[in-house]
Amino acid sequence: MKRSRSLKLAFMGASALALTACDQPQDIAIFESVEQCSQQDGFDSDSCQRNMDLAREEHISVAPKYSAIEDCEADFGAASCEVAPVQTQSGGSVFMPLMMGYMMGNMLSGNSRVATQPLYRSKDDPSNFRTADNQKVAGKTGLSTVPGKVAKAPTVKTSTLSRGGFGASAPSLRSFGG
Repeated sequence: MKRSRSLKLAFMGASALALTACDQPQDIAIFESVEQCSQQDGFDSDSCQRNMDLAREEHISVAPKYSAIEDCEADFGAASCEVAPVQTQSGGSVFMPLMMGYMMGNMLSGNSRVATQPLYRSKDDPSNFRTADNQKVAGKTGLSTVPGKVAKAPTVKTSTLSRGGFGASAPSLRSFGG
């Protein structure tokens, strides 16, 4: 067999393995604060703080961004948005939802494959935590199990969303909580 063909087969096998891992349920932990995390059996305050800090760093880059606070509040509710530490190209403000919690790998199961990430609550579905990619995670804090695709690292958001007048709606996030 030619080397390029065997290399292709090796890559295909690795890709299939990665896809299978994405489908496997993952043990996670969800917390709204470091204090809540450190009160959970098996979690120490240092790792809780470290994971909260990682989630806050991710929050800045992955949270949905809006050019108007009204647009952000339409998806996340009144007083649920903040000014992002970035600006539009023309120097205007950008708005993003408040981080309502964070998800991390369940240390009790030795799970380090789960990406620590910020979580949000939408206006349309305030009882559930969601990722920046709008994946429903869980409705409660503590230990949980989620599909592997939910536990993967969020993607960086590079554009802001806006609504353009009567009848217009934001692309992709209008039904953030639905």
